Amino acid sequence: MDNHSYNFPSDCTPLTNCKSARKPAGSTVVNMGNTGKNPPRDYLVWSLCNTLYVNFCCLGFMALVYSIKARDQKTQGNLQLAQECSDKAKWYNILAAGWNMLIPLLAVVLLVLLLVHLGSSEGSFDFFGEDGFQNFMKLFSW
Repeated sequence: MDNHSYNFPSDCTPLTNCKSARKPAGSTVVNMGNTGKNPPRDYLVWSLCNTLYVNFCCLGFMALVYSIKARDQKTQGNLQLAQECSDKAKWYNILAAGWNMLIPLLAVVLLVLLLVHLGSSEGSFDFFGEDGFQNFMKLFSW
């Protein structure tokens, strides 16, 4: 096939403007979305911190997954789905941060209570002797 087999009008040749086939100019509307609303937050840094710290029950990882989904949806322009993923990431981050603070706090409280109780008890306990288990359980009785 060569180029001579194609028929073009004289004013419309390839790589040039075709004036006879041109349609009248119309208006173009560009939808910019909600200009008054801020895009949803993705909480990515918070999710990374929760993932790298204790990450109890993988809550930090779940927050990281939803943070990335929220960022992807925000860049694609789907703000409704981005808001839903952002909300899930926020709540997973809140749960993960709560657990991340609760576990070390409980460990410190139990250690302090154990030291206070040992300091107030009389004598030393023989945990590995004949009455070892009973002596150990006395630590937790008031």
